[in-house]
Amino acid sequence: MSAQNSAGIQTLLDAEREAQKIVQKAREYRTKRVKDARSEAQKEIEEYRQQKEEEFKAFEKEHSSGNAKAEEEADKATDEKLGEINGIGAEQGSKVVDQLLTAVTEVHPEPPSKRD
Repeated sequence: MSAQNSAGIQTLLDAEREAQKIVQKAREYRTKRVKDARSEAQKEIEEYRQQKEEEFKAFEKEHSSGNAKAEEEADKATDEKLGEINGIGAEQGSKVVDQLLTAVTEVHPEPPSKRD
């Protein structure tokens, strides 16, 4: 009987080794699949990022031209107002200077009003 037991034990040990090999292969396969999935996900993320960057650049280009136009209009309006102010200053500048000099040079002292 010991030969049969020995043969049975040997068969069990062989089966266990075979099972360990199968488990090891399954682990390696799972690890490989996880790595592949990660690299594939990273690739998809990068593609998505590039797509969104291109969309943003297109959006920015489309809307920045509107900003340039608004900026140009604001510059034009500012130049017009400055022209008006300079024109008024040229017309009435000497009058204002004379009034300022008169106010500074002609002093009219008045006593302070009494407070209760």
